[in-house]
Amino acid sequence: MTTYRPISCSFYDELEARATTGQACTLTYRTEPDTPPSTYHGVIQDLYIRDKVEYLRLADGFELRLDWLVSVDGRELAGYC
Repeated sequence: MTTYRPISCSFYDELEARATTGQACTLTYRTEPDTPPSTYHGVIQDLYIRDKVEYLRLADGFELRLDWLVSVDGRELAGYC
């Protein structure tokens, strides 16, 4: 597993807003740097920290490290400070 890189607070706020409203979203992510991105659709249920790594959990149980996110609903993580 690679070293965790915290995401921007602004992007985290975007994720929290979606979790609060129960809005379904499309996640685009990479688990390895040089691989094509994958997508997953669902409702963010929780944002949490485990072993100093931030994660999100969708309502269906899918979990993802936040630093693996590429975009949420087309909003790219790289565009946030």
